[in-house]
Amino acid sequence: MQSILKYFPELTDQQQHQFEMLYDLYTDWNSKINVISRKDIENLYLHHVLHSLAIAKLLHFRDTTSILDVGTGGGFPGIPLAILFPECKFTLIDSIAKKIRVGQEVATAIGLTNITLKHLRAQEEKSKYDFVVSRAVMPLSDLVTLVRKNIASRQHNAMPNGLICLKGGELTHEIIPFKSIAESYEISTYFNEDYFKTKKIVYVPL
Repeated sequence: MQSILKYFPELTDQQQHQFEMLYDLYTDWNSKINVISRKDIENLYLHHVLHSLAIAKLLHFRDTTSILDVGTGGGFPGIPLAILFPECKFTLIDSIAKKIRVGQEVATAIGLTNITLKHLRAQEEKSKYDFVVSRAVMPLSDLVTLVRKNIASRQHNAMPNGLICLKGGELTHEIIPFKSIAESYEISTYFNEDYFKTKKIVYVPL
């Protein structure tokens, strides 16, 4: 939790409380339904929550922004971002029902009211959003193909609407098809922990 406060010291008391609740909730649910590697649950805040919040360092979503989280698993990056941006609307989808159940239970327990979770494949989601976010769910070209239909035309953020995804490792080959428009950002420029040295944010305006 200290890593969250280190980089987001402006959190309200309610936001701090919501973030603090995540560890016990995910630990409990993870013992029943495995949504996070069992050996990694102790690193929840660094590897999952703070990693998700890197998107907020790239772009501060304006109020009323709508965001779709594709392949959310147990709620990442959608739930941490929904805590941080209470005036934005988040829709989280995943093709695995039990993972959506975990995300829904966590969201309900911490009192998130700006979030909707759906048991859906990306192909089935028809609504329009300002941004699509995702966390290492599939190759970039596949993801762009799936979500292009979901990007709204109306713009009201500092960056054009599009896809923002969290990736790790060597991404050169993935970005080649989009090299004229895609931008890659090193998360280590925002967070100084060793874990983030190979982590990147890829942004593709659509």
